[in-house]
Amino acid sequence: MQGAVRKSSPNSKVTQPAHPCLSTADFHAHVHALTAAVAVFDCDGTLWSGDAGSGFMHWTIQTGLLSRDSSGWMDDRYRGYLRGEIDELTICGEMVQVYRGLREQEIRSAAAEFFCTHIEPNIFPEMLDLVAALHQAGVNIWAVSSTCDWVIEAALKRFNILSARILATRVQIDGGLITETLLDVPTGEGKVTSLARVGITAPDAVFGNSIHDAAMLSIARRAFPVNPTPALIEYSAEHSWPIFYPASVMPA
Repeated sequence: MQGAVRKSSPNSKVTQPAHPCLSTADFHAHVHALTAAVAVFDCDGTLWSGDAGSGFMHWTIQTGLLSRDSSGWMDDRYRGYLRGEIDELTICGEMVQVYRGLREQEIRSAAAEFFCTHIEPNIFPEMLDLVAALHQAGVNIWAVSSTCDWVIEAALKRFNILSARILATRVQIDGGLITETLLDVPTGEGKVTSLARVGITAPDAVFGNSIHDAAMLSIARRAFPVNPTPALIEYSAEHSWPIFYPASVMPA
């Protein structure tokens, strides 16, 4: 989950501040010219449009997977986040902790269904093609997301990214049951920390769409802002990073 309050709707086209933009051909050419050994991708807003983190939360409330008490608590907390009363790190953790007591397999099955109905239709073809080409070139591909690991792992099967190379918000599992013990919440500087934990401190290429990806983008040999939020557009301009918009979210 990457700041849902800051994102546009999945297929909306909005006017953004002027900033150098790469065409799809140039974007792919710049990436391949790096002959990268390691590439790191954010997920929500970068590989597909929309926010899978908040989307999955709302979907599990609507489908009754969450109890009425848990749904009410989570709804109140999320509204507080939208009002700026709860920070990104806290809400990302709570949106996974809310499933405590449920069976992990049940949530994984729900995440797979959610992917098919709510994420797969919004995958950016340009990014799917790029990841496939990088795989073919032998690039070591990692994904980092503050959305729960159940959703991200289900979605990244479509990109052939191994679960062992996915760093997402996750909690401890005890006897097949979800606990509220957080193991990782990769957002902001936490994305850099999570990558360092697996030995990645200077990736060749990093792709992200949110200001919460700025720290991770900054450690790359080459940063690639994709479908950037307004805050990341400003940050990209300060660092002279050309940006890229997939066709479905190209600003007016």
